[in-house]
Amino acid sequence: MPNLDHTALAETAGFIHAVIKDTVGSDLTKIVTRFPPEPNGCLHIGHAKSICLNFGMARLYGGVCNMRFDDTNPAKEDGEYVESILADVKWLGFDYGDRLFFASDYFDIFYDRAVRLIEKGLAYVCELPAEKMREYRGTLSAPGIPSPFRDRPAAESLELFARMRAGDFPDGAMTLRARIDMASPNINMRDPVIYRIARATHHRAGDKWSVYPMYDYAHPLEDAVEGVTTSLCTLEFEDHRPLYDWVAANAELPARPVQTEFAKLRLTNTIMGKRYMRELVMSGEVDGWDDPRLATLSGMRRRGYTPEAIRNFCYSVGYAKADSRTDISQLEHFVREGLKAKAPVVMAVLDPVKLIIDNYPEGQSETVTLDNHPGDASMGMRETVFSRELFIERGDYMEDAPRKFFRLSPGREVRLKGAYFVTATHADYGADGELLAVHATYDPATKSGSGFAERRPKGTIHWVSTAAAVPVTARLLDYLVYDDPASEAGVTKNPVTLTEVSAVAEPFAAAAKPGQSVQFMRNGYFCVDYKLTTPERTVFNRVVPLKSGYKAETPKGD
Repeated sequence: MPNLDHTALAETAGFIHAVIKDTVGSDLTKIVTRFPPEPNGCLHIGHAKSICLNFGMARLYGGVCNMRFDDTNPAKEDGEYVESILADVKWLGFDYGDRLFFASDYFDIFYDRAVRLIEKGLAYVCELPAEKMREYRGTLSAPGIPSPFRDRPAAESLELFARMRAGDFPDGAMTLRARIDMASPNINMRDPVIYRIARATHHRAGDKWSVYPMYDYAHPLEDAVEGVTTSLCTLEFEDHRPLYDWVAANAELPARPVQTEFAKLRLTNTIMGKRYMRELVMSGEVDGWDDPRLATLSGMRRRGYTPEAIRNFCYSVGYAKADSRTDISQLEHFVREGLKAKAPVVMAVLDPVKLIIDNYPEGQSETVTLDNHPGDASMGMRETVFSRELFIERGDYMEDAPRKFFRLSPGREVRLKGAYFVTATHADYGADGELLAVHATYDPATKSGSGFAERRPKGTIHWVSTAAAVPVTARLLDYLVYDDPASEAGVTKNPVTLTEVSAVAEPFAAAAKPGQSVQFMRNGYFCVDYKLTTPERTVFNRVVPLKSGYKAETPKGD
């Protein structure tokens, strides 16, 4: 399948191109974008869409993209997340070079700009408690009520703001508010808080500060300081744009960045909120931020998703103004298509039962040769052992099979992949009716590669010799939630999201390295779990099943 690299943005983000050209002018190489995550958790697939857009636009026009951490909330941030996010961005295929920045680098600038706003009568220190401030803010149909501290003299606000910085007041005692318009139809413009007191140790600044800027104030200043031309945000920031522009206009900085919004990624059957992910991690319901059931990039990497597949998916979804919901099968389609081309096809049995070939000589075994990939001869071949007793999938035998069951049943013949034709004769059952073993006979003339063509069984099944079988663990992953319009949350929690099975595999499969993906014939694509695999046992996560109902379409933009 074609690789939908950043040039696909030319088709999938039309309205953004128009804004960029209006902003930058004829020399589009002057474009400067930025990716500004908050280091309070790991990145997820929604962030990938933003990464692909911001870095992709810079690549498309020959500009630059800044990697910048919005670390203005010390109570929730951690340096550990910084390292994780940087690793995710690089894994996704983007290089920020020497353009790594932190909002905390600009704390002095933020503070100085706030002082200038106070001096110009555009900000004041307010002592309203949070609940009163919400009450005074008004509603969509009623204007806000001015704070009794709104007309406080600038000199008094300057003194109090300096004391806030010095740590003279407890958290919540005071805030610094922009003085804009309490009657504005946009509630975000009704004297928003731009600084709050927060006694918390910052992961980079330590205990230097007792006041921290609010995101809506810091964001435009960060962009202006860095010379960002195009600030690409998701739609929830559209109502915040007037405040963004107000801060940028009054900051007395040379750059005037332009904010443009696009619809965020919404996926079916997927938890996208960082807060909900954090709750799952902290409660132990998942195995950390890199649990392969989570939609985090680290979880997807551990599961076996490829960066190419995620980029292709993001560019295929496109960038539009209208909010929409994308079926998870579209993402899985790109993962599957990418693995189809490069994952070796191997034999592993997830629910093993013995197949005994009664007319094959006891104690004898032989070597059969198999293609590592039926569609790519360059991937070479391998040898595996064939013997009298094999493991097959329990579901590949049925005593009273319907006519269209093309696997083993008494009197029915199948091809054993890469080996012989066998015909089932009977089966052994335990006292409780459990299938214990299937018996069959083989035709020595039908060995694969012998040229035998007198008949063609309708079914081919995979197998693993009991003489060479290696025990492995296969983890079958399911969605954490399912979409449910009838529920208040819009989703229903899935009671069973992980099933571990004790499987057997041919030695070639069991020798796969951590992070390597293979196709288990007829069972799906699997990846070696680098966190759980030990020298004694290989653990595989199923990346995706083999089939999907999704049909790829040509990407369409807005």
